[in-house]
Amino acid sequence: MGSVLLLPLLFLLFSSLRREKMKTFSSFSGTVTMIQDHLVSSDEELMGCFKLMSLLREDGSIVNFVISPKTYFLDHVIVSIGDRVTGFYDVNAPVLLIYPPQYQALIIVKDNPYQNVKVDYFNSQLISSDGQLQLNISSNTPILLENNQPFTLNPANRNLLVVYGPTTFSIPAQTTPYKIIVIC
Repeated sequence: MGSVLLLPLLFLLFSSLRREKMKTFSSFSGTVTMIQDHLVSSDEELMGCFKLMSLLREDGSIVNFVISPKTYFLDHVIVSIGDRVTGFYDVNAPVLLIYPPQYQALIIVKDNPYQNVKVDYFNSQLISSDGQLQLNISSNTPILLENNQPFTLNPANRNLLVVYGPTTFSIPAQTTPYKIIVIC
């Protein structure tokens, strides 16, 4: 009888863990206007480990991103004032109600006119959660972890950072990615 009650509890626990892994990503793009140290604690070991990056968006508004040691920079680039970047964050993460708005950056991508980038959850058919992009992976598509090591399993049903070029005009648009980064 005890195992009958345990199964629904295990299902609820697994479901909540699965939802936690399925992050909902959003982004802001703009020109970097400031990068400075950001104090998050009085702990001396953390001093200098966090940065605050301000972006000036095309509409003239400002957005701040907190850059932590865990923030992933695509291709491990160094970002400077004047660079155009896109910062991705988890829309379900708590946010301070301040102006300008401040988000915890999960991923920073330096803009490149020759590539597109999408960060999203891709299902078993490798279709993004918004239904706008489907991936056709070739044998030449590098599938990597954030630490640049090969990912050897199927990337379906995971949060992915996808770097790609041209797409079809279909719905969903289809592309063969230049590179896939699995966000574990």
